Amino acid sequence: MNKSMLTGVIAGAVAVTAIGGVAGYKALNPEPEFADVLAVKPVTETTKTPKEACSDVVVNEQAPVKDPNRIAGTAVGAVAGGLLGNQVGGGTGRTLATVAGAAAGGYAGNQVQKNLQEKNTVSRTETRCKTVYETHTKTIGYDVRYRLGEAEGQVRMDHQPGTRIPVKDGQLQLEAAAAP
Repeated sequence: MNKSMLTGVIAGAVAVTAIGGVAGYKALNPEPEFADVLAVKPVTETTKTPKEACSDVVVNEQAPVKDPNRIAGTAVGAVAGGLLGNQVGGGTGRTLATVAGAAAGGYAGNQVQKNLQEKNTVSRTETRCKTVYETHTKTIGYDVRYRLGEAEGQVRMDHQPGTRIPVKDGQLQLEAAAAP
């Protein structure tokens, strides 16, 4: 045998042995087809949207006053007080009693009209609005802890992975499976 042929036979034997060794190693130590999912935590995002909320409210307020100086109450009170005072005594005393009765009656009539006016109220319905915030929470992904062989890792996915994640050529396949 010549030297080049011998070198070729040896090189071929080494190549066949190496290929066989790699194939045997892969047969005895296959790459995992799946990574086991250890934990899944949803990642959420919360947004607040302003919104106007209106409601009708009953408002009570003092009615408009037609006699702000309370002349009618004062006049009626003075007349009534004067008539009562006129019933007391005689002569100059009667005149003084009439004047005093008219003054006291006028004051009392004024105060009675004031109390009636303050208690006279009207009701109306008023629309009142305020800004409230609606809270919306949406899931934007999932933080997934996994074990691939003896190693543990973490990855963020856009969908829930289930109990296992497919592996191809030692890499996690993170895309969602296409729906049939």
